[in-house]
Amino acid sequence: MAQQETDQRIDSGTPVAEPGDGFVVDTEDAEARELAHRERGTSRPITVVGNPVLHKECRDVTEFGDELAALIDDMFASQHTAEGVGLAANQIGVDLKVFVYDCPDDDGVRHVGAICNPVLEELPPAERHLDDSSEGCLSVPTAYASLPRPDYAVVRGQDAQGKPVRVRGTGYFARCLQHETDHLYGYLYIDRLSKRDRKDALRQMAENTPRYETVPNP
Repeated sequence: MAQQETDQRIDSGTPVAEPGDGFVVDTEDAEARELAHRERGTSRPITVVGNPVLHKECRDVTEFGDELAALIDDMFASQHTAEGVGLAANQIGVDLKVFVYDCPDDDGVRHVGAICNPVLEELPPAERHLDDSSEGCLSVPTAYASLPRPDYAVVRGQDAQGKPVRVRGTGYFARCLQHETDHLYGYLYIDRLSKRDRKDALRQMAENTPRYETVPNP
């Protein structure tokens, strides 16, 4: 996900889960963990709307080893280069259900982590409050549009070692979790817009030049 329009191998991969509830603690040592990932990784160009890998459901992650760890490092490096707050594997052309994030919540607390095979948990109606903020995407460069999403989200999946985890977010971070999970099931945020707003987002993309390298569409 794009930033909002205002603005010796270290074990750095997976935050520690809280006992009992399975939620990861993704705020501790956030800066050091993100830095370790991207220093090991190699930045890759970003796929953009129209690339087939973005418009289909990705494959489940079934192997949790060095290859996945290296991919996650590359994803953090790519996210940093593109100045994003979240990145799904298919945004660098990899057909796997994994995303990374380096995203603040509405209190300015930084969350850093990676989650494989994410599934959004259904919210009870009482917890479903919509936030109609602006949203952008690295795969729809330079474009922004207002999109209502719940202001609280819980995603369950697996960490880089295959252990079950849950991640929860509020406000901007909740939007990021929903946005990145959508990617892995073949949806871009513009697919949730009205025809008029989608057309406007694509116009913004066509009229501007991204600050980062992108993959030419076939």
